[in-house]
Amino acid sequence: MSDVKSFFDTPAPAHLTGIKAWLLTHDHKRLAIMYLWAVMFWFTVAIILGLLIRIELMSIGPTIMGAKLYNSAFTLHGVIMIFLFIIPAIPAIFGNFILPIQLGADDVFFPRLNLLSWYLYMLGGLLAIVSLFTGGGFPDTGWTFYVPFSVTTNHSVPLTLTAAFILGMSSMLTGLNFITTVHRMRVKEMGWMQIPLFTWSLYATGWVQLLATPVISITLLLVIFERAFGIGLFDPDKGGDPVLYQHLFWMYSHPVVYVMILPGMGIISEVIPTFSRKAIFGYKAIVWSSMGIAVAGSLVWAHHMYTSGISDTAVFIFSLLTYLVAIPTAIKVFSWVATLYKASIEMTPPLLYALIFIYLFTVGGLTGLVIGAAGTNIHVHDTQFIVAHFHFTMFGGAGFAFFAGLHFWWPKMFGVMYNIKKAYIAATLITVGFMFHYVPMFVLGMMGMPRRYFDYLPQFAQGNALAGIGGIIMVIGLLLMLYNLVMSLREKVVAPENPWGGVTLEWSVPSPPPVHNFVTAPSVKDYPYDFSEVLKKAAQS
Repeated sequence: MSDVKSFFDTPAPAHLTGIKAWLLTHDHKRLAIMYLWAVMFWFTVAIILGLLIRIELMSIGPTIMGAKLYNSAFTLHGVIMIFLFIIPAIPAIFGNFILPIQLGADDVFFPRLNLLSWYLYMLGGLLAIVSLFTGGGFPDTGWTFYVPFSVTTNHSVPLTLTAAFILGMSSMLTGLNFITTVHRMRVKEMGWMQIPLFTWSLYATGWVQLLATPVISITLLLVIFERAFGIGLFDPDKGGDPVLYQHLFWMYSHPVVYVMILPGMGIISEVIPTFSRKAIFGYKAIVWSSMGIAVAGSLVWAHHMYTSGISDTAVFIFSLLTYLVAIPTAIKVFSWVATLYKASIEMTPPLLYALIFIYLFTVGGLTGLVIGAAGTNIHVHDTQFIVAHFHFTMFGGAGFAFFAGLHFWWPKMFGVMYNIKKAYIAATLITVGFMFHYVPMFVLGMMGMPRRYFDYLPQFAQGNALAGIGGIIMVIGLLLMLYNLVMSLREKVVAPENPWGGVTLEWSVPSPPPVHNFVTAPSVKDYPYDFSEVLKKAAQS
């Protein structure tokens, strides 16, 4: 291990300045900020695409785009949101910036490997852009790239799959780096049960990234080979099996749901106790539930395939496992709510986003049980109900947790404070728009409206019009949120070193942190963290 480390941890070039100092940096904090701007660019592109899709669906018949462009638009929206936003956002941004500091370390274990993962992320995004203008345009397959359509369409599938493959490599390297950092870079006094919960969530996520991503990487390469050489692995016209592709795809894509949501849960586990001025309830239960979700979440992939012809025995087993994976998730929700009980709550934008997260994610989880039960799944499979459930879980879950983390650690990352009032207004608009956007889709799905359809029957018109209005409100709120954060960098209202009264190690260093993170040796505290000093200072002020 020492030989490997010596190759990847050579000092960053200290003599460089300007843009070169950023592009060749080994500093985990600068890399986190570079990830932040790249991720926010892709997020903005994706929400604009989503808005255009929703505007198209607000009325019957073609309005702003035709069927072919619509198929490519929702595929591009899905690819960006999944591979360029939700999967990398929290680990790459907050994981890179916060995890080493929470561990009392100067950097991640492999700084140069960290830089390589950023370049792979940028290369994958670049190839996604190039695929828009080559080989018939961006694929129209949906982000799942289901065969046999993905091996027969004349769109630029191989280039897009190559982009996704490279993004998977970036994700694997990030996970490997975090696992090694947790094992080897913790300050000497920090035991396993003194690690902050956000870092624990990234540790569990890192194992999923490392073990599940090779499955999708190999699968995407096989689709490329199928298109290039006609090997007939998935195409039924050549003796292949499209159900095999579904198994391989969901063996990765369901565990990756927890790559998306586990780091978000880690953020909530930091925000809730900080603004409750109270130690987290059930620290060890949350730790083990994170590891339990990582393991159990890898065993339930076939609940996406009840209608594909798998055996009744398989349906029963995967339905049962789906219900079991809800248990560790419920443990987390219970712990958060119990922490809030009889607490000295201080309402702030991060806490508001965290509370919204708990509600939206709970709705997403409960509707997931509807889908996990084979009997009800048959009726709502591939309808708008699935779209609503997925967005409640991923956007209402991982998305709102990301917003909570963004508002929580923004003062620490940049040393400036955003406008609190605008943050509240943006959160309200996003939430109201979200509810009006996605709740009608539950109803439309139960009425039988299929997903991914360019047009629909008259009985679905009212629900789609309402969803469109909600989408417009939500996008206005999202743009206001981004505007408020960006303007804080221009207005430069200096933030205190510890504006929220946090007690984990990142709040003990200056804002923004110095190059080597700690001015003095970090002092490790025992869990559960004690907020008595914070409460005492608040009472005195």
